[in-house]
Amino acid sequence: MNPDINNQVIVAESLVKIYKTKDIEVLALQGLDLVINRGEVMAIVGNSGSGKSTLLNMIGGLDRPSAGKLFVDGKDLFKLTEKELVEYKTATVGFVWQNNARNLIPYLSAVENVMMPMQFNKVNPIKNKRSRAMDLLSLTGMQDRAKHRLNQLSGGEQQRVAIALALANHPAVLLADEPTGSVDTRTTEVILDMFRTVNKELGTTVVIVTHDQEISKKVERVVAIRDGKTSSEFIMSYADRLADIEGFNPVGQVEYAVLDRAGRVQIPRELLDRMELEGNRLLIHMDDDNRVVLAAPPKTEA
Repeated sequence: MNPDINNQVIVAESLVKIYKTKDIEVLALQGLDLVINRGEVMAIVGNSGSGKSTLLNMIGGLDRPSAGKLFVDGKDLFKLTEKELVEYKTATVGFVWQNNARNLIPYLSAVENVMMPMQFNKVNPIKNKRSRAMDLLSLTGMQDRAKHRLNQLSGGEQQRVAIALALANHPAVLLADEPTGSVDTRTTEVILDMFRTVNKELGTTVVIVTHDQEISKKVERVVAIRDGKTSSEFIMSYADRLADIEGFNPVGQVEYAVLDRAGRVQIPRELLDRMELEGNRLLIHMDDDNRVVLAAPPKTEA
């Protein structure tokens, strides 16, 4: 498969990741399928151990997949050499981490931090690095704090500088790992607005891994991962988008189960619990409107 890079910036097909130690093997991703279109702002959610952080590391080139297919911005991550992988991490993807100590160098000013990754960009060298850095700080509303160091900035300001830094080398994809995990509700709104601005002004695809329900309600698409596979997607309805634009919280999102390439589907645990199944079998049939219906079989009489 060679994905259409004009529309699809990330394509994962039957993606597998196995972590091995001396005594045990852990299957972190179990044949995950996912397509993210160019220019999306979307979130990936899931419980601890679901595989969402592993997926982020795969997309970011921080870890190698074990099997399957993974394309990012037209690049086959299974075929990249070590040198090409370094260039990929420098120029194709940008990272925003929850821990600002991982994002920023404390003894440098904000503008110096944003300029830092440009020093290593051999793919598309940036001539006027300071000008580029100031443009990005202006985009994130931090131009007046350009000369301040880490200890002179609030947590929210540090995250905004971190977003500017992640954009330094014109990445196609911005990856954010729990970007609001250490800030308050008001700052969370500011950071989310930053991602929207970045997406609108630069066209950058934004992928957010989060536990924050408020963030997941404010993006058009949410992918839920369970047991190392894509289990469901939540798509914001048109009415919800209007409500959000008018300043109201969206009332909900439409949830879709995701069918994998083998025809399998994961049913959300809360629905299974309500079905009160005995065993692991379901009745399946198609109704008059060509909808597939799953139902619990009749309970066995004592």
